Amino acid sequence: MHDLDEDHEHFEIPPDAVVEDIEGLEMFTLKSVGIDIGSSTSHLVFSQLTLRREGASLSGRFKVTDRRVIFRSNIMLTPYLSGTSIDVEKVKRFIEDAYQKAGLRPDEIDTGAVIITGEALKKENAQPIVEYFAKFSGKFICAAAGHNHEALLAAYGCGAVDLSKTERKTVLNVDMGGGTTKFSLVESGTVTQTASVNIGARLIAFDEKDVVTRIEDAGHILMGELGHKVELGKKIANKQKEEFAGLMAKVLAELIEGEPKTPLAKQLMVTPPFTHYRGLQQIDHIVFSGGVSEHVYDRDSNSYGDVGPILGKHMREYLKTLTKKDLVREPAEGIRATVIGAGEYTVQASGNTSYISDASVLPVHGLKVIRATLKEDRPALEALKQALAKFDLTCWGEGLALSLSLEGALDYKTIRAIAEGVAAVCAATANERAPLYLALDLDVAKSLGGILKEELKLDREIIAIDGIEVGDPDYIDIGEPMGITEVIPVTVKSLMFPGAKLD
Repeated sequence: MHDLDEDHEHFEIPPDAVVEDIEGLEMFTLKSVGIDIGSSTSHLVFSQLTLRREGASLSGRFKVTDRRVIFRSNIMLTPYLSGTSIDVEKVKRFIEDAYQKAGLRPDEIDTGAVIITGEALKKENAQPIVEYFAKFSGKFICAAAGHNHEALLAAYGCGAVDLSKTERKTVLNVDMGGGTTKFSLVESGTVTQTASVNIGARLIAFDEKDVVTRIEDAGHILMGELGHKVELGKKIANKQKEEFAGLMAKVLAELIEGEPKTPLAKQLMVTPPFTHYRGLQQIDHIVFSGGVSEHVYDRDSNSYGDVGPILGKHMREYLKTLTKKDLVREPAEGIRATVIGAGEYTVQASGNTSYISDASVLPVHGLKVIRATLKEDRPALEALKQALAKFDLTCWGEGLALSLSLEGALDYKTIRAIAEGVAAVCAATANERAPLYLALDLDVAKSLGGILKEELKLDREIIAIDGIEVGDPDYIDIGEPMGITEVIPVTVKSLMFPGAKLD
């Protein structure tokens, strides 16, 4: 671990790179690390990624063609000083030890991601932890993932999205962690809905003598429903563990089969449930991920001071009652589904029909991509709000880039309706002066930007770029316009998921 102010270099294609400079570059490698700090466990994975340029186009698009895991850390129970504070020093020592065991120094890591999720995100010192690792580890994507965002990451990381895309099936990903269980509905490779419920293996934690060491609020609620009272420092009986895990499995079964109906399930929801969800008749496969999935698939029988093995057993018993053939599929990754690194780099060049209201707001770095698919038969504002909700956002804000995929006739009426939806979303932002960054996959950026700025009088700078393909797991840097054509270089840093197939 070097001093934070020490100068060191990381390989990266800069956002303002001249396109000619990368034409001759056909292949390069990156060392990447993913750090996941969750409510129950924390772990790392180090990878070496090989990227090759696609074709000979001036876009300079690179794709990961080989991924080799260099080192996987041990899985540590996330340490707490109290019910509201994480033991930062222990987490730091764990990270340092993982680097040492991997035989790597921080300055040898080119890129990566640090994610803090679940109940850990609620702790009073969660954000300083993310900021610390972002600074110390170099060119990192940093995300404090709320419940919906964590569900999205898990769906990609466990391979549910890839399964859905490859087989053109509807997949339900059930990501079972220590504090929450996340649901993602994946239709033909697109995560269409996410939700989260306060069901997890470590809502009540205990030591080797069954003395309770931690109780989350949801643990009290569930035990109260059973007529039991649990207290810190007092023993929990095996019968109580069994009934506790059985009730949690019953709630999960209710949510797998449809919308929550019982008062208990409704009370435990931490996000709105799926809408218009038809349960088992709508889905082709279920993929479990997260720490508890190791017990659901009966890969691990060890107890880690929680009811994970018992909850896994109850879920297996429930799944045996379902008659749908080939319903449950294996994940590409289980407990490590959200351990991610930064993956493929792409330097794309915009078309020459971009809209730039003021070039002084460029370059800009590390914008999180919010992707929305807009269709003629659906109000644009509704689609935009749903796209934001996947990242636990209710309105537009700084540090975001809106990626629009447009379907249907691209006439003035359609583009005007889209512009009105974008303007409505922007109206709710806290910072009214923050620039609006738009990336479109079709050549209508100039038209859309012009309507927003000149007709709807949107009072903020607008950078709308066309011909750029980015999605939900991406972050982008936007460079300054180049030459008289004002082509804009865009660097895309995609999140790399351990279970993703490489094309």
